[in-house]
Amino acid sequence: MKGVITEAEAANELMRLARSIAHHNRRYHAEDAPEISDPEYDALVRRNAELEAQFPHLVRPDSPSRAVGHEVAASPLAKVRHEVRMMSLDNAFADEEVAEFLARVRRFLNLPVEAEVVCTAEDKIDGLSCSLRYEGGRLVRAATRGDGQVGEDVTPNVAHIPDIPQMLRGTVPEVFEIRGEVYMEKQAFAALNAAQAERDERLFATPRNAAAGSLRQKDASVTAARPLRFLAHGWGAASAVPEATQFAMMKLIEEWGGPVSPDLVRCSTLEEMLQHYRSIGTRRASLPYDIDGVVYKVDRLDLQGRLGFVAKAPRWALAHKFPAEQAETTLEAIDIQVGRTGKLTPVGRLAGVLVGGVTVFNVTLHNRDEIGRLGLRVGDRIVLQRAGDVIPQVVDNLTRDTPREPYVFPDHCPDCGSEAVAEEGEVDVRCTGGLICPAQRTQRLQHFVSRAALDIEGLGERTIAEFFAEGWLESPADIFRLKDRRGEIVGRAGWQDKSVDNLLAAIEARRTPDAARLLFGLGIRHVGAVTARDLMKRFTTLPALRTTVEAADAGDAEARAELLGIEGVGPVVVEALGDFFHEDHNRAVWDDLLRELSPPDYIVETKDSAVAGKTVVFTGKLETMSRDEAKAQAERLGAKSAGSVSAKTDLVVAGPGAGSKLKQAAALGIEVIDEAAWAAIVADAG
Repeated sequence: MKGVITEAEAANELMRLARSIAHHNRRYHAEDAPEISDPEYDALVRRNAELEAQFPHLVRPDSPSRAVGHEVAASPLAKVRHEVRMMSLDNAFADEEVAEFLARVRRFLNLPVEAEVVCTAEDKIDGLSCSLRYEGGRLVRAATRGDGQVGEDVTPNVAHIPDIPQMLRGTVPEVFEIRGEVYMEKQAFAALNAAQAERDERLFATPRNAAAGSLRQKDASVTAARPLRFLAHGWGAASAVPEATQFAMMKLIEEWGGPVSPDLVRCSTLEEMLQHYRSIGTRRASLPYDIDGVVYKVDRLDLQGRLGFVAKAPRWALAHKFPAEQAETTLEAIDIQVGRTGKLTPVGRLAGVLVGGVTVFNVTLHNRDEIGRLGLRVGDRIVLQRAGDVIPQVVDNLTRDTPREPYVFPDHCPDCGSEAVAEEGEVDVRCTGGLICPAQRTQRLQHFVSRAALDIEGLGERTIAEFFAEGWLESPADIFRLKDRRGEIVGRAGWQDKSVDNLLAAIEARRTPDAARLLFGLGIRHVGAVTARDLMKRFTTLPALRTTVEAADAGDAEARAELLGIEGVGPVVVEALGDFFHEDHNRAVWDDLLRELSPPDYIVETKDSAVAGKTVVFTGKLETMSRDEAKAQAERLGAKSAGSVSAKTDLVVAGPGAGSKLKQAAALGIEVIDEAAWAAIVADAG
């Protein structure tokens, strides 16, 4: 644990941790695109747990300790509510923590310290959790975990996974849900990425990402073309559980046709559990699939029932995680990549090395400070860690003291030659070229057409790069002038009449875009999708927003106060907006775009309701909708959604885990309802 920390410092750190962990949960569970390694993520979670143990009264309603996975991302797949919640697992990283797990079990069950607690132990597959519902022995539904309560329906997709039986063998309960992991073997993953590279398509970061991306497909034929596997590790809803122990039930599932790990064993002592953990660890690299630890479960089901659950995990189970795998290699070059916001990211090019079952050739070096911290130079011998089998990272420089020319981080953009600087208080170095920078332009164009922005189907990364290289796409407005180049596009490799017409039709369908999506699509720093909506709700039209921003940038205190008065808009956002409109080339792009497009006034339609004109606060874990969806519902009902409880609050909607806001509401005498009552208000309003 870190040194002495004040209560105020702890509260602020818990807030930052909640936001950071929620972001990484979304990237991992909902978007299949993790940004940090498992150990880095685990360190955040452990720090959060340390602070909550030290300051239990500061536990937040949105604490990561209360969450399982992440809400289901926007997807064409239907949502499925799990009859029995799919839980997460608590983690251990040291032998002592496994010993403490057994001690906690004994204390909870009031057993003597020497009492035998038999546990099962099995390898922890790094895959995508899936629940298979059988009725009368026949598979009727398959669903991903999602946030533990609501997942995605992937029934047609799992029909193409040979390990998953469509009909169970023998005598089975009328209803039984087999739960386990969908995964891709290492060899199949390497072959898939090789084929992706040959087609110049996006590579998958890990076998887990490949499995998730392959399973969560609207078109089941995509899943059919991918070599997915399945291993069962438990069960969910069941009309009957014929056996009395975890081990016997798993063997019964195996008899029914569900594949079970060959490394599932029963252990009677701590020593046996740790011995099995080490045995699997020594064989980890040679296993056909990725694993990241061993899972222990109390074997007797009656004891599992008595132990029950904490906020997001069963008391009767524990994941004993493996340390990150490491390997040595040589840093052969340092390249600089320029991102959408102009950030210069150094990427290390490596002599290929096998680590964690994957041959690694590239590693992100993050930023200028990280290169300095490690003392990295081309030619250095480094220790590489593919932490948690996710993103490779450099953990040590073995030749730091070897005389060699230091690496000089560029002070000009390698793509456009503009000056590259780090703003005060920031470690990232950014190109100042903005939209004149080719690297930023292509990535900004990709952002502009992305699902959360204008959502133009068919205009992906490869197409944008192709048209940009031809000089057809210099700015967002050029997208809407592609209709004039139809004759030039038809006949190019991969382009026929129908595909060109489909693309042009998708573009034309966005001539009157949602103003908030258009604003978000411009890629202004610090203006995300939610902030864009908040701005447009206040100003209604894009010209009105620009007029106020330019006035504030010119020193108009009233205009600045108006911007800062919008909930969710602070000085950083106001400064970013001012910087955007201060640049001539940005204003030119804006004007050109609005000559092509006609976004309607941004007006949130409201209905007469019991909460019209009132201020509503949502707190706790919402179980049937996301927080954004709840706020949108409040707006449609003519209510204002606030982030904190005050004397001006009229109504508090409290879900499980509601904490300080609920207490504050009680102290102020504010009406509090649950999520079901809120749903009734929404339904009554039609």
